[in-house]
Amino acid sequence: MNWGLTSVSVVRGGGTILEEATLKVSAGEIVAVVGGDGSGKSTLLGVLVGRLGPSAGVARTPARSRIGFLPASSGVYPDLTVLENLRFAAAAYGMPPALAADRIWALLDRTGLTPAAHRLGGRLSGGMRQKLGVARALVHEPDLLILDEPTTGVDPVSRSDVWWLITRETARGCAVVFSTTYLDEAERAGHVVVLQAGRVLTQGPPDGIVAAIPGEVRLFPTRPVGPFVWRRGRSWRVWREDGTGDGTVVRPDLQDAVVLAALRRAAGESLDRTETPR
Repeated sequence: MNWGLTSVSVVRGGGTILEEATLKVSAGEIVAVVGGDGSGKSTLLGVLVGRLGPSAGVARTPARSRIGFLPASSGVYPDLTVLENLRFAAAAYGMPPALAADRIWALLDRTGLTPAAHRLGGRLSGGMRQKLGVARALVHEPDLLILDEPTTGVDPVSRSDVWWLITRETARGCAVVFSTTYLDEAERAGHVVVLQAGRVLTQGPPDGIVAAIPGEVRLFPTRPVGPFVWRRGRSWRVWREDGTGDGTVVRPDLQDAVVLAALRRAAGESLDRTETPR
């Protein structure tokens, strides 16, 4: 089954916060939605989960009861224990008590939260709280799992645990859409959608986005001259479509591809403004 958005726009307060976004995810597939603050990531996920209605376009999703959702806040109730949080989520989805109990203890075991089963949610570390939030979203074995920045601020070990949970669910056929600001994490996905100011900047398989870069990317120790220049660590990179010039040719990665796409869009928009008659 395919879920997703087709040419979806969201207008709020007289402004467009998501413009003609298209995204498709199939059973067993992981799609990453990448972008900075204000890019439209949470709005896109809100449409998918049914919290926001599109102003235009079509959203195709399973029934709300078949969606699992992790908000950016983790969704954990601080005054309930780990076990009570999971029992509450299972009851909200109408799971039979016996089935819920089996699923809950299995998730506690997979997340390593069994020793903390009777600890209040408000007393968990950030990593434990995120793992509990993912477990809450997974308790009813959803068809579509939507995660809003599931590993932001999480320690490396817990981050690995969260990803183990996610990939285990895709193995049973769950479709996953997650947002992130980490491009290295986005490379784990089969498909990446990059948003900028509410518009899709680029999308495709991570390797495909990188392979689509024409010309060459070259490395310089100091800032070179040119319109398509960006800094990486202590060095600089420049893109030249004709593949000529000085510098050391480097193999670009997803971060380079995204930065270059943003620079090329900005240059195109600047040219459009310049060429538009007044």
